[in-house]
Amino acid sequence: MIRADNITVSRSGRKLLDTVGVTLEAGLFTVIVGPNGAGKSTLMKVLSGELLPDAGEVSYYGVSAGLCQPAELAKRRAVLPQATQLAFPFTALEIARMGAVAQGALNPTEEGRKALSRVGLRGFESRPYPSLSGGEQQRVQFARALAQVPKPVVDGVPRALFLDEPTASLDLGHQISVLETARDFASGGGMVLAILHDLNLAAEFADHLVVLNNGRVVAEGPCAETVNDGIIASVYGIAGAVGRLPAGHIPYVLPQSRHR
Repeated sequence: MIRADNITVSRSGRKLLDTVGVTLEAGLFTVIVGPNGAGKSTLMKVLSGELLPDAGEVSYYGVSAGLCQPAELAKRRAVLPQATQLAFPFTALEIARMGAVAQGALNPTEEGRKALSRVGLRGFESRPYPSLSGGEQQRVQFARALAQVPKPVVDGVPRALFLDEPTASLDLGHQISVLETARDFASGGGMVLAILHDLNLAAEFADHLVVLNNGRVVAEGPCAETVNDGIIASVYGIAGAVGRLPAGHIPYVLPQSRHR
């Protein structure tokens, strides 16, 4: 279990997070939704140990994250950030291999190859990262995260995947594929926390939904209880139409998991 209690983060006199509490449970796919500037990425950075809060505490299995060494955290969780800037033209395999090195793999090159294959990039090993499309780069970074925590549970201890807008650059097929892989990780006993802007995808994949607005949790629970007209109106400032087509002549596309 990864737990955040009363997390507060302030910058320039503004509270990015205001006494936020979130718990990640083994076996659950948790999704954070909310408008731009709600504090979603900040909360993920705090939960992953990348950012120290001004107040409150994050604990991993009852131990304060502040007491965990970076190398120890790297073996317990992997992070897919919203954007990644590289200073050198690494190949796809070299980037995936970094995740395997972080988790102490005996053969990081082979683990990197396996991770690339898992995201549909077999044959891309020698491709320079800058030459890839935005979606391909995103999948390479996802492969790095998978190479870092290749198993959802190790020695009885769940691992965690933190995914910040993992589908932002992907086509429909790869959006589903990435989220299915993440859900399989959770189903295997791991913990997954993802930030999504697509409420349809969130409703399809989330076991537990957290709605953030203005640095506070305004709703959480199963999607059936948290995605409704009232929440959409109050959080996004638009009229909601949950479960209803807005107009008969407008197609409504809801990508469905291949596992169903």
